[in-house]
Amino acid sequence: MNQSRSIVIRGSKIFEDEYGLICLDDLWRAAKAPDSKVPAKWRRGRMASALIIELEKKIRICSLKENKTIIPAIYSKRGRGSTGTYAHQIIAAAYAGYLSPKLELEVREVWLRYRAGDATLADEILERATAEENRWAGARALSRSQRVTYTDTLKAHYVTGRGYMDCTEAVYLKLLGGKSYQLRELRGLAPKVNVRDNLSVAELSFVMAAEALAAERIEEELRLGNDECVEASGRSASAIREAIEADRKARKAPRLTNT
Repeated sequence: MNQSRSIVIRGSKIFEDEYGLICLDDLWRAAKAPDSKVPAKWRRGRMASALIIELEKKIRICSLKENKTIIPAIYSKRGRGSTGTYAHQIIAAAYAGYLSPKLELEVREVWLRYRAGDATLADEILERATAEENRWAGARALSRSQRVTYTDTLKAHYVTGRGYMDCTEAVYLKLLGGKSYQLRELRGLAPKVNVRDNLSVAELSFVMAAEALAAERIEEELRLGNDECVEASGRSASAIREAIEADRKARKAPRLTNT
């Protein structure tokens, strides 16, 4: 669940990559379709090819106008835990319709609710999730709430621009041992994947504690501006890291018993 984002259709997880492209192979499995309808074969068809070409033209034009990175409308990748064909939502809906008109309606409905942030959809997913997935989802939701409190504090103390990122990187570096790009490399994550979506429940809890402590320090010490808030964030994260390491060391020490 915390490897990438997903929605659930017909009891199956439909994953999306870091760009928001949907895994067509997951749709194929959810539909229980025959091998003759796998994404690799479908995308070579005349209608699918025409749709892909037109959509890629539109994406290219919009990306150039807005000076954004051009993301392919569809691509295939191979790798541990990420093998499959990923496609833009329009293409995914078209493929779902090719597999089953009913599946297309389900995909469109669930995806619209997902993008609209429908909280009831998350609840429906978690009802079918494991206890561990529910624990992680709960911790992630709490971490988002704490994150808002932390960034609100930064804003109130005149942090601007890159300062928000630098404060976050200070927390990651002092607490987790590396900046976000280093953590992605160590964990084999794609460049733009959200680090927090790939932290354990314990790690999320530690980050929450570090940001809460940093917010207190910034307010009580009247830290102002990017540099002061970055330094305060790093100090608070270091304090949490020291407490964690001290506790772990104490647990490893031999226990004395009364005789």
